[in-house]
Amino acid sequence: MSSLGVNWFIEGYIDFEQKKYVLLNYLQEINRHFDKSRLYPNLADLIFHYNNLVDFRKNKTVLQQAFPQRLTQADIDAVKLTYQKIIKDDQNMQEIEQIIAYAMSQMNPAIQTGKEIYDFVESRLNIDPVGIVPLMPYHGYFSLRNGKERTNWIYEYHLTIFEDKDDKYRGINISFIDTYEHSITNTPEAMKLNLINRNKFLPNPAVYYVHSDITFPLEQTLLPVAKRSLVKYISNAA
Repeated sequence: MSSLGVNWFIEGYIDFEQKKYVLLNYLQEINRHFDKSRLYPNLADLIFHYNNLVDFRKNKTVLQQAFPQRLTQADIDAVKLTYQKIIKDDQNMQEIEQIIAYAMSQMNPAIQTGKEIYDFVESRLNIDPVGIVPLMPYHGYFSLRNGKERTNWIYEYHLTIFEDKDDKYRGINISFIDTYEHSITNTPEAMKLNLINRNKFLPNPAVYYVHSDITFPLEQTLLPVAKRSLVKYISNAA
């Protein structure tokens, strides 16, 4: 995937037409993936860059606290140094403001398209608990079936909880375990029994059967949406 640097809009020669070309080339590829219902990492990357522009326009710098997963101290220092140089140049600042305004106007429709795809995929997902779910269902397994495909993908999951000063968030870590072919006898219930027999350290695991009625790109769309949907499902149930 064509990528944008963290500070693409202020790096190098600041020229609206040149930055416009870089941006449109990036968005063209993003939309090409969206046309094939490939959401990740495209949607997350697009949202990151949009928020980066919003933050720069608001604060005239990029805050480390806002993007800890993408920015290093070197990135932040580079932005501050660049800003110190350009803030004294009214012409450069006007050019940057024009670039930012244009970029946000072009990114926003693409983000809306990505969110619509996400919502559609989520609407086609069903999550069913398999057997009795323990009182603390934060560690277990889920089986993922993609449309009418017979192959089911089994993952172990761990829900994590982390807090900041304003709110509490839940995340999920997964690891691939195995696959099995869905049949009359090879069911999610049979899969759960097999997992219990294989992995004695979880004698009564939480197990969920996650399935869609339409086939989507597995790694780029269905799995990321399934992960988020499962976090929401377990959080609401708990």
